[in-house]
Amino acid sequence: MSDQAKKKTIAIFCGSKTGNNPLFSEHAASLGKMLAESGFDIVYGGGDSGLMGIVANQALSNGASVTGVIPKVLIPWEQYHKQLTELIITDDMHVRKKTMYHLADAAIILPGGLGTLDELFEILTWNQLSIHDKNIFILNTDEFYTALIEHMKMLEKTGFLYHPIAESFTVHQHPSTLIEELVRG
Repeated sequence: MSDQAKKKTIAIFCGSKTGNNPLFSEHAASLGKMLAESGFDIVYGGGDSGLMGIVANQALSNGASVTGVIPKVLIPWEQYHKQLTELIITDDMHVRKKTMYHLADAAIILPGGLGTLDELFEILTWNQLSIHDKNIFILNTDEFYTALIEHMKMLEKTGFLYHPIAESFTVHQHPSTLIEELVRG
């Protein structure tokens, strides 16, 4: 089997904006660069702005194949990336997410807004329902997701989950430790 056939593709879910903490952009850039240098390819939302654009640009400039998946309705909002390895335009958000999940071997969640939360909860739900069993990693930059993770622990504590929340995802505070875990497999 060739090296290309062995490459794994990581779905990246994150904001189409950068947020107001410079560490969000710094971690997005580091993650994109380290994923590429570690031999991973990327599938993401297809935008050229925000954290999405930062991850994609760093991955591309460091040799990764980057596939964007964007629904027609978001093209004006997210300024689709014109330099990608591949751009897939879907009819709607549901097809976008399904396409990204299908193409990915694992998923990483970075800071983002409501769309990122939607993607996180859908992939968590699909894992819970055994629709897929992809590893999910949360990059908890500057404690961005700490309150949400605590709330998910409350879901478990109050009897609303089928499995312990700790089995659903892995949390990392820095891109380097996340990459180390991905490389270990």
